[in-house]
Amino acid sequence: QVQLVESGGGLVQAGGSLRLSCAASGSIVSINTNGWYRQAPGKQRELVASILSGLGTNYADSVKGRFTISRDSAKSMWYLQMNNLKPEDTAVYYCNAKSERMGWAYDDWGQGTQVTVSS
Repeated sequence: QVQLVESGGGLVQAGGSLRLSCAASGSIVSINTNGWYRQAPGKQRELVASILSGLGTNYADSVKGRFTISRDSAKSMWYLQMNNLKPEDTAVYYCNAKSERMGWAYDDWGQGTQVTVSS
């Protein structure tokens, strides 16, 4: 099992920046994808960015050029640097770890952190 804890959310004005962090514990070596998702009120949860081991990064079109995902070499910490934030980025942001253990695929989630961008 992988446990995830996010930090770094908050209130920021449009055009500002925030950095989210995700700390993982447990079966870290089994993680093959580290990601960030978000869910705005009344909308479905959507992928924001992810790092796939050996395959690089992936971003939602809406955040390309503004957000950057990174992680440490041990895959125990990953980050989402968010620049030039827009009101439409307001959402609860969740870190996600996809892993494979004993032949089974797992999706683990953090508790979420609120990001609010004021206009």
